[in-house]
Amino acid sequence: MPPLRPIIISITTKEPSIPYSQQISPSWHHRICEITLFISLMIFGFYGLELFDLTSIEVPSVTLVPAGITVVYSFIINIFAKDERIRIHSTICYSLLSITVATLVATTGWLYSPFVGIWLAAIIFCGFFGNIMLIAFLLGTNLCLAYLAFTSPNYDILAQIFGANITLLGSYIIWRKQSMPEDNATLAIAEPQQTMAHNDAKSDIIINSIADGVILIDAKGIVRMINPAAETLLGWPAHDAINLDYRSVIKLTNENGDAVPDDLSPIRQVALSNKTATNNNLVLITKSGKRTMVSTLVSPVGSSSQQDGVIVVFRDITREKEQERQKAEFISTASHEMRTPVAAIEGYLGLALSPQTATIDNKARLYLQKAHESTQHLGRLFQDLLTVSKAEDARIIPRQKLVNITTFTNAMCEAYAPKAQEKGLTLTFMPSEHEGGRKILPMFFANVDPDHLQEILSNLIDNAIKYTLKGNIAVGVTGDADNVAISVEDSGIGIPPEDLPHMFQKFYRVDNSDTREVGGTGLGLYISRRLTEGNGGNISVSSTFGRGSTFFVQFPRINNAQTEQLSTGQQP
Repeated sequence: MPPLRPIIISITTKEPSIPYSQQISPSWHHRICEITLFISLMIFGFYGLELFDLTSIEVPSVTLVPAGITVVYSFIINIFAKDERIRIHSTICYSLLSITVATLVATTGWLYSPFVGIWLAAIIFCGFFGNIMLIAFLLGTNLCLAYLAFTSPNYDILAQIFGANITLLGSYIIWRKQSMPEDNATLAIAEPQQTMAHNDAKSDIIINSIADGVILIDAKGIVRMINPAAETLLGWPAHDAINLDYRSVIKLTNENGDAVPDDLSPIRQVALSNKTATNNNLVLITKSGKRTMVSTLVSPVGSSSQQDGVIVVFRDITREKEQERQKAEFISTASHEMRTPVAAIEGYLGLALSPQTATIDNKARLYLQKAHESTQHLGRLFQDLLTVSKAEDARIIPRQKLVNITTFTNAMCEAYAPKAQEKGLTLTFMPSEHEGGRKILPMFFANVDPDHLQEILSNLIDNAIKYTLKGNIAVGVTGDADNVAISVEDSGIGIPPEDLPHMFQKFYRVDNSDTREVGGTGLGLYISRRLTEGNGGNISVSSTFGRGSTFFVQFPRINNAQTEQLSTGQQP
């Protein structure tokens, strides 16, 4: 976890006679309840993103119980609670939130939990409820950290102990109050000033504790806030960056070093669309000219009808990108080097199985056939790993040509028909029409790499044959004015609904009793997706578990005029 960077506000005070939470207006207690509801709903939001595989952050199911109780209670309080009882309800809401966040942190790695920041943010508010709550947090937090320090001592734990206690001290200082106002008039004058000061202090503490760079840009494109992490990433001190146009401060290029045009900038796009945008392939140029690979998250501020600006979050991913590159290099080198001995083994096994070169008995032939099949499978795995490595390094450059999708797909079906017949399946090519006893094939052209299209269709048709125990496989080609689509439909085992969103991920395979008997690397569909997208198309799947699946591959269609131009251009 990044080092804690709290802001401590020094205020000359006397010892309060009663807790600060009992001195301020009920509106602040309502805000505490609103913050409780927001943080609890945010936990459910992370859980939802995890279900749809939109984030790698895991939220254990056990935390959903206290989070659910907190959401329900704080929601009811926000709607129905009266001012005279709100102080009690806000205390209960905050206690429930503390239990929820403590459970979340304890079940996701303690000090290394991605939710430690939420826990530290919650600590900031404990001083609001007086010394009893503050002492409870002080004892509870330090006992847990002391236990962890005793069981697995390291410098990270010492830093956490220091950071947590500094945060508790800051909470105590922030929420102290000099004395009760002498009369209602004094309270009416002092309360707005105190509210603004405390609100700004809490916001500063939270923003400055974030390890990622955060920049607030208003609707006119002027930088209004920049946190210390962003200062470090950009090389711009806050006092220099604030009130400047963001284009002067934030300079982005792509991985090739080309400057990102203003109309393609994620900041500009979010300002126009009012929708959150993310990007993991940009390079940030610092004030001194240093290049840093960053992941960006740009979110709009304000309502859809009246936008107040955007918040830009940067995270340095240089080390992650380097690790990915090294991993890809290792896989590529290892796969390339191992293909040679595997090919030699496969060749010798082929010679041993050939009657022209060797004489063996049936038992030995059976053993050699099994070894030969395993060697072929290993060779395909190495080839797939090489393809994946090239795809992730952007080394697969499509050599696009004008291809008649209908005739190409028909030829692929004819090539796979014997394999389907061996399994007792019927492989049908759907767009065939008959007129006057003649077979008519509609013509759909697309500009694609034939080798890539062959690998895509090979993966889809081969999968359909492998995962269909009986029945038929139908391959179809359809099109409209803009697109041409290929469909591969089978009557096989189908895909469970929970696995559908993950089908095109690397190394992902459906794990059930039906699929374990079918071999595979989990790379075929991932490679098909990368090749399809590299040729400007897209791939998708629909399935009913137990009844079969249909895979769709779609490419931009080339019309007749474009077909003639490309055909002329391809002539020698």
